[in-house]
Amino acid sequence: MIDLALLRDEPELVRRSQIARGNAPDTVDAAIEADRSRRDALNAFETLRAEQNAFGKTVAKAPKDEKAALVAQAKELADRVKAAQQAANEAADAAAAALERIENVIIDGVPAGGEEDFVELRRVGDVPTYDFEPRDHLELGEMLGAIDMERGVKVSGSRFYFLKGVGARLEIALMNLALDKALANGFTPMIVPTLVRPEIMQGTGFLGEHADEVYHLDKEDLFLVGTSEVPLAGYHKDEILDLSQGPHRYAGWSTCYRSEAGSYGKDTRGIIRVHQFNKLEMFVYTTPEAAEAEHDRLVALQEEMLTALGLAYRVIDVAAGDLGSSAARKFDIEAWVPTQGAFRELTSTSNCTTYQARRLDIRYRPESDDAAPAKTRSVATLNGTLATTRWIVAILETHQQADGSVTVPEVLRPYLGGIDVLRPIGWSEQSTRAQGTE
Repeated sequence: MIDLALLRDEPELVRRSQIARGNAPDTVDAAIEADRSRRDALNAFETLRAEQNAFGKTVAKAPKDEKAALVAQAKELADRVKAAQQAANEAADAAAAALERIENVIIDGVPAGGEEDFVELRRVGDVPTYDFEPRDHLELGEMLGAIDMERGVKVSGSRFYFLKGVGARLEIALMNLALDKALANGFTPMIVPTLVRPEIMQGTGFLGEHADEVYHLDKEDLFLVGTSEVPLAGYHKDEILDLSQGPHRYAGWSTCYRSEAGSYGKDTRGIIRVHQFNKLEMFVYTTPEAAEAEHDRLVALQEEMLTALGLAYRVIDVAAGDLGSSAARKFDIEAWVPTQGAFRELTSTSNCTTYQARRLDIRYRPESDDAAPAKTRSVATLNGTLATTRWIVAILETHQQADGSVTVPEVLRPYLGGIDVLRPIGWSEQSTRAQGTE
């Protein structure tokens, strides 16, 4: 949820944010009124309960001949307290529902609008050109014995696949490269649960308008995560963190699941938009004051990865209407995919400010010059992709050769046993055996 003090003191700021996101500004007025009603109902309940407690002492001290009448009054007062408590609970539920409609307040400078209203910040690298007709990643993957979509569909249905041979090795190499990058920059590696409780999924903001994109196990009432962001955000739920030595940085390696609801007909070929993939996700807990600098730091790490892999890319400032409810600002990095003649998203990096932490009750205690400890405050959370399965698309297409072979980026070669070129099946028995293909 957003900061209630901000909602009460600067409602116009919240309205502007809602409008920029494409949401109705009257959601702010409704939330303010619901919050006021909640406080009034709570105050009425607490006043009556205090009166009940005081009256109880009066009854206890009263003479025996007066007690019968007083007990009757006490019962009437108890009924009023019960009714007031119910009213307070209903007002609290109504306020929570109203506040759920207020998405995180965007950071100054975020472009207004929807998916197509992003602002391109920069382009890096040269878009590759070829003196032959380039093949797409699926054709290359099949030639290399790296991707098997047909059997993925046979086993699991549409948008599933097998990575095999050099395809499996390439993904593992990519993930290990990212892990080494994370370790070198102070991240703690994590293997995270991929099933989480509803309150964790809700707390991170994934059960809003896009809840239909999340897989749910009805019997267990657990959700399959679409990113390690979710369990990593829940990792410190209900805790007070010590940030005196700096941010807490985690790198979560997990399989991720997305139903891709609403994407029928989009990117059905290959492994661009699939139901299951692997990802190494950076996640940071820090102070609100340090969050924007940390956001830039995460983007820089992603750019270092893409540059090292020899990919041409652009960085975009995502428009407010395409942020998702938790993010106050999001930068996407899109790599060039030659056969599509377009940049396609490989990474997202979001600054969620204190929005998730408020929902999950994650705080820190600022340093204080006074003898008394400072009051706790909500931490800021950030997340960003450092490697994922989709990167294979850009790597194969960018570094392909006319004969269907693919030059391995130099930075990945140590993770592939020194292989410098991935060659089509049948190119030579010796090379295919070395690549790990059948």
